[in-house]
Amino acid sequence: MEDLGLAAWPPEPIRTERLVLREPEARDRAAFIELLASPEVNTYLGGPRPRDELEREMPEVPERWPGSFVVDLDGVMIGQILLRRATGHRRPAAVGKADLGYLFLPRAWGFGYAAEACAAALGWFDGVLPGEPVVLTTQTANVGSMRLAVKLGFTEVERFEAWGAEQWLGMWSPVTASS
Repeated sequence: MEDLGLAAWPPEPIRTERLVLREPEARDRAAFIELLASPEVNTYLGGPRPRDELEREMPEVPERWPGSFVVDLDGVMIGQILLRRATGHRRPAAVGKADLGYLFLPRAWGFGYAAEACAAALGWFDGVLPGEPVVLTTQTANVGSMRLAVKLGFTEVERFEAWGAEQWLGMWSPVTASS
């Protein structure tokens, strides 16, 4: 994956009704470790990473790179949105396109935060790179992620086998998403 090739990063924080999408800060380190060590969060992502390994390897200020947003609720990180260029994607339909990823702490599930944050990130992306499509890949077994993809306006491109499970590749484009 590569960055989006944006001229200026980071953008001003993106504010929604309940959330702020912003750059990672030192205060987010513990939440990043919790996110990456959570068995629930990583059920469909190959499993959690060992907490002690994350404690050793995570920098004091989590890595900042274009396309990485912390999702902040009332001053506390509850998740992360990732928008990266899918240069090494396994599926030809996705290569070179922006790829949307998201991780939310289990305590933030079920409140619509992922939909709100992803919609805001897609809106920001369309403002910076108008008309450019975005792809999303998830396991079909991940019912919540599948529902979110449809809610955000992603349409199925294909299904394929990878990592021992059926995967779903969807595409979003501002033209189809708004019609």
